[in-house]
Amino acid sequence: MTQMDFPPHSSMEIDNRFRDLVGQTAWAALPHRVQHRFGHCLADGASVVYQGKVVAMRMNVAGRLVAQLARLVGGPLPYDTSCLGQPAVVTVTEDRAGCGQFWVRQYGRSGRFPQVIHSSKRFTGPTGIEEYIGAGIGITLRVSTDHSGICFHSDHYFVQVCHRKLRLPSWLRPGTLTIAHKDLGDARFLFSLTLHSRLFGELIRQDALFFDR
Repeated sequence: MTQMDFPPHSSMEIDNRFRDLVGQTAWAALPHRVQHRFGHCLADGASVVYQGKVVAMRMNVAGRLVAQLARLVGGPLPYDTSCLGQPAVVTVTEDRAGCGQFWVRQYGRSGRFPQVIHSSKRFTGPTGIEEYIGAGIGITLRVSTDHSGICFHSDHYFVQVCHRKLRLPSWLRPGTLTIAHKDLGDARFLFSLTLHSRLFGELIRQDALFFDR
């Protein structure tokens, strides 16, 4: 992990937002490095950059279609299997004005420009956290933990019109999205994205291995 230059106080304060989402007991049971990654308070506008590579990437036919259609609203899903074995970079930037964090994920593609995925996590909504992916579309998330890390599960999808959030009907939902952060020890962690449909099974699965500095 590499951190950009910012005032020293940004590395000393503790961010309790993720701890409050999962509860003190579940948080205390997490590996220390996971607590540090999700509990490290950044100054407004400060960023942390994680570098690694994609170690697994697969899509079925329905998943390819969903990923291509998602490009119409900003391309929030990986859509090119040639990213396998290519470099991956995740940048997390504190957004105090939006009460959340900007996440930028960059995945290399063989012989092509990398795919860049933008999203914004905001600590609001009925579950305490939502992810905005573009074109006014967002996902209300549920957060869970186990002995190795943290998982974010889609609760429902919505579109924001002015100040109203309209829940998308079931036939417009692409599937259940799960994003997992699993600590592997030796300063390594796995970032996994899975999109699963009750009708078509596993649509998309991407795993990227990252290293702390």
